[in-house]
Amino acid sequence: MDVLEKLTILTDAAKYDAACTSSGGARTAKKDMIGNTSTSMAGCCHTFSADGRCVTLLKVLMTNRCVYDCKYCVNRRSNEAKRAAFTPEELADLTINFYRRNYIEGLFLSSGVYRSPDYTTELMIRTLRLLREGWRFNGYIHAKAIPGTSPELVEQLGFLADRLSVNIELPSEAGLKTLAPDKTKGAILAPMRQIQTRNRQSREELVKYRHAPRFAPAGQSTQLIVGATADSDFHILRLTQALYDRYSLKRVFYSAYVPVTEHALLPARDVKPPLLREHRLYQADWLLRFYGFRADELLDEAHRDFDTRVDPKCSWALAHLEQFPIEVNRADYESLLRVPGIGLTSARRILSARRTGPLHVDSLKKLGVVMKRAQYFLTASGQMAEGVRFTPDSLFRALAAAEKPLPLEAMEQLSLFDAPA
Repeated sequence: MDVLEKLTILTDAAKYDAACTSSGGARTAKKDMIGNTSTSMAGCCHTFSADGRCVTLLKVLMTNRCVYDCKYCVNRRSNEAKRAAFTPEELADLTINFYRRNYIEGLFLSSGVYRSPDYTTELMIRTLRLLREGWRFNGYIHAKAIPGTSPELVEQLGFLADRLSVNIELPSEAGLKTLAPDKTKGAILAPMRQIQTRNRQSREELVKYRHAPRFAPAGQSTQLIVGATADSDFHILRLTQALYDRYSLKRVFYSAYVPVTEHALLPARDVKPPLLREHRLYQADWLLRFYGFRADELLDEAHRDFDTRVDPKCSWALAHLEQFPIEVNRADYESLLRVPGIGLTSARRILSARRTGPLHVDSLKKLGVVMKRAQYFLTASGQMAEGVRFTPDSLFRALAAAEKPLPLEAMEQLSLFDAPA
């Protein structure tokens, strides 16, 4: 099998992994080295840097041979699929040649579990070492840390990669036991804790020693599959909150379950992926990370799943109408962020603009406020927008109409970075 055929197989096998982002890297260009993290062939995927630029990565598996038999995975050992594996030399050479041709700006490397987690990780380490030390590659690398890998190998991998990810995949331990019996909660969380601890130590060392080696400077992320099990949005969001609180994750990615295999324990093959549900979870995730919300504010035991007709911020506001309307000339930053239609930028603009004089309703749109949502929840100089009259039912219908979701049959994979305003 030649390298091009391997590339076709192993990039296709990597397409179900959503945890692919280059945000957080800050390594600048260096003398005698190739590439930097500040900056369409098969397997190239587009992601976004911290400053909003689109970056192209080669997204590929080391191998799709796997000793695990996860029921939802196309690469499981019991599935009849064409198998392939790169040698470290092949993959390093391929990556550097793609980079020199300006096809890519970095590498996203994952793998099936070939022989054992340690053996697979050793192959990945050899690949990255060839790139970093042999080819002097200074560009972005995101590597997957495989649950069950020995701490010593996770440490080596972290000093070669910019970002590490350990995929939880299934949101509950019961789901793991049922659909991924070869994996355990402890095996997944142990490398997460190690990455968090080692990353913190690395930052402390850099304060004392300017040239200390950096361990996964762009942090870590994980991925959760949505829809393969009966776990509710509430359960998934609480898990997300706990991961951010306890393990200092940079991102949690959500992947709508795509039925690529047939199994009695999984949704039927003809069931459409819950892409709109995935989108709502991304919007809720944005609220957790940037808007000061907590998971139990957005959902609870009585309301365990998001209403897909309105975004999570609007849904929360509808359930807390007693807190509105707020006066934009007096409200603090945190209160402004809770108004549907006001985002991070427009909230800062309001705080700045009102220092020069009182704001009025007709000036809010110029500051970036989405008035088709916000007009129901705020006043400016004591006045609401002209003609605004509503009941709770009519308000829900108005917000749902303003949402304008695409028909599910027309939806493609939604952006990972769409944020509610």
